[in-house]
Amino acid sequence: MEFKTRNKYLEEIVNEYADMVYRLALTRTKHIQNSEDIVQEVFYRLAKKMPKFESEEHKKAWLIRVTINCSNTFLASKHLKNNVELNDEIKFETPERSEIYFAVLKLAKKYRTLIHLYYYEGYKINEISKICNIKENTVKSQLIRAREKLKSIIEGGMEDE
Repeated sequence: MEFKTRNKYLEEIVNEYADMVYRLALTRTKHIQNSEDIVQEVFYRLAKKMPKFESEEHKKAWLIRVTINCSNTFLASKHLKNNVELNDEIKFETPERSEIYFAVLKLAKKYRTLIHLYYYEGYKINEISKICNIKENTVKSQLIRAREKLKSIIEGGMEDE
């Protein structure tokens, strides 16, 4: 691929998917700066590998998978010792959206990821299963647990993490 064409291709993908990658990274890490670093890493990997995508869905799934992998790597690293938790600096359209968002952040990482993919990205259970490489029944049961925990949090109950 010619350099100019390659840059244009990458720019189009970044413009189309940067928000999605950022939101997923933020959902997983709960830190703005760390999420921004993960976004950069995801698109660096895209530029480095330049994979051939079969479809738009394949491209989106690849970006989600790489975001999850980069988040996992980051969360396992020693960088987390000096981080400050995400606070109320994020602006929301309504107070309800803020309440739900911060309640989702209180869930365990595996639940946050499934909730994000299902409700915010609109994936079906079978698609989440493929993206996350877990069984469909596991996705279903974890979504049920995530909803129950989310309900408890919103009603003033527990914190999972």
